[in-house]
Amino acid sequence: MSTIVLIHGLWMTPRSWEHWIDRYGAAGHTVLAPAWPGMEAEVEELNRDPSPIARLTISAILDHYDAIIRALDEPPIIMGHSFGGTFTQVLLDRGLGSAGVAIDSAQVKGVMKLPLATLRSTFPVLGNPANRNRAVPLTPDQFHYAFTNSLSEEESLAVYRRYHVPAAGHVLFEGALANFNPRAATRVHFDNSDRAPLLFISGGQDHVIPESINAENVRRYHKSGALTEHEVYPDRTHYTLGQDGWEKVADHALSWALEHARAS
Repeated sequence: MSTIVLIHGLWMTPRSWEHWIDRYGAAGHTVLAPAWPGMEAEVEELNRDPSPIARLTISAILDHYDAIIRALDEPPIIMGHSFGGTFTQVLLDRGLGSAGVAIDSAQVKGVMKLPLATLRSTFPVLGNPANRNRAVPLTPDQFHYAFTNSLSEEESLAVYRRYHVPAAGHVLFEGALANFNPRAATRVHFDNSDRAPLLFISGGQDHVIPESINAENVRRYHKSGALTEHEVYPDRTHYTLGQDGWEKVADHALSWALEHARAS
């Protein structure tokens, strides 16, 4: 059996992985879903006091997961959703992990695609430069557009109440401006042939990270000798971790990673 490290994204906590944690654990795997540093509290507490979120930076988050993974006895399978997918790419580029799965992955430095749906989804943060050092929530309507656009308003509201927390503005600004920063923390070596195999999973109805972003990200790796593959689910939104049919996505992600994981 394998160890699996799950990394959540913006506006979320490890609770967003709860179904996957149970499913992988029931199959006998060791599943770790550490929070971003400072976000260990429950969703309800982080909504009452989001101050720990406001201080986060990409470098601090990456170093947090780097230390966790290096302390393990064996290289784990690393899976990340949204910005967690970005972190998965960087951690694999550092030589960590036996395989990686980037689900609805946000951009790394060098990916230029910026669809209108992404701009609309992130505007509540990026629309105000003062948000750079704030924890910024979405309204239920904004969340419905960004994450749960295939659900009814009532269904979306239930998801919002269960999972949503404010986002770290600094993290989103860092990601958005990475192509203008030669030392961006989201930089990877696209030609790195020594990294672990990497699978991208995209949703055809995703507003936050449309499939076209991940398609460009995959193309950037064309000079790498390391395995890079891309699977598109046409009916999936950004809420793919909990949207009906999540089991199919979870099972494919794990079976691919187990099949292609490199030896330690």
